[in-house]
Amino acid sequence: MTIHEKEGFFGPFGGCFLPEELTQEMSRVAAAYRRLKADPEFINELAYIRKHYQGRPTPVTFAKGLTSLAAGARIYLKREDLNHTGAHKLNHCMGEALLAVKMGKKKLLAETGAGQHGVALATAAAYFGLECEIHMGAVDIAKEKPNVTRMRLLGAKIVPVTSGQQSLKEAVDSAFETYRKEYPTTLYCIGSVVGPHPFPTMVRDFQSVIGQEAREQMLELTGGLPGHVVACVGGGSNAMGLFAGFLEDKDVRLYGVEPLGRGTNPGDHAATLSYGKEGVLHGFKSFLLQDGQGRPAPVYSVASGLDYPGVGPEHAYLKSIGRVSYVTATDQEALDAFYTLCKTDGIIPALESAHAVAYAVKLARGLDKEDSVLVNLSGRGDKDVDFVVSSFGVR
Repeated sequence: MTIHEKEGFFGPFGGCFLPEELTQEMSRVAAAYRRLKADPEFINELAYIRKHYQGRPTPVTFAKGLTSLAAGARIYLKREDLNHTGAHKLNHCMGEALLAVKMGKKKLLAETGAGQHGVALATAAAYFGLECEIHMGAVDIAKEKPNVTRMRLLGAKIVPVTSGQQSLKEAVDSAFETYRKEYPTTLYCIGSVVGPHPFPTMVRDFQSVIGQEAREQMLELTGGLPGHVVACVGGGSNAMGLFAGFLEDKDVRLYGVEPLGRGTNPGDHAATLSYGKEGVLHGFKSFLLQDGQGRPAPVYSVASGLDYPGVGPEHAYLKSIGRVSYVTATDQEALDAFYTLCKTDGIIPALESAHAVAYAVKLARGLDKEDSVLVNLSGRGDKDVDFVVSSFGVR
């Protein structure tokens, strides 16, 4: 438990706001997690999986070409794109799946936006011999065909969601409805640091391996900590994982980059912390983009993994106390960064990660050459190349 967390709340944010039967189930999940996270057998089994299956630790790479282009601070990339399945998502999916096994569950259930969480959970289910069902918006299925194919190859059942905007929020709604019917035998493996307690805490804990590794790696590479740490924020799991390694270091500035999409008009972006207000969604209290009636507002981003109208409650708290600066990058800035990193350093980033890269370059340009910027390259762009090339061409 972090020093700012108490009984599932981060300040006024978090909690568990669900129907009674699911609230009781969340209490059982929380109790099991509290017991297992202190169990040496659970800890050792997860450590073995991370080293011998996931390929951790992932490296930190000095982005020589990007640094030269920025002509300012040195830019480093935490290479979660090299984690098995191509993104940070497997960090918590293997932990959640192991928890499910220890609880005697037979099936894993989840939503996915960009498909990386779905692929990671399908991978975890195959590893542990569990059933897997993934709910995904029809719009995202069309955009992320490579990941849909991967999920099916891994044995997952894909449930297309055709209601509303047919995107991530609707996928969560759909998965929750299924969970209400199947929770005795099923664990809902939430894909980010969102949802009812204990998921914001649990997913953050599993993802904190990113920050722990990055801290040690930067000390080894540079002899000191980075001056600036940058990560994209949709729900916020990759960012919370990286920030966890540096929260207590007051000299390290932290930046969460939200998707500004096409601009500031409602429905053109998903920058929740920048334009939202307090509300309750999917069983937790946080910042929420809302329409005039207080309902979740339509959202948009070129990156399917970022188009969610809410955000993790710990992020809301960190904004409220001023520990993290939440900034934005537009679709165009993210696309420019996507193409640029391909050419400067031979790395194809996920569109989600490209938002962080875009802001990091802008930030580095205003800093001197002795300073350093660490970026979480949270995923690789294999899933995005067909969509990007068909929509925007090859530069």
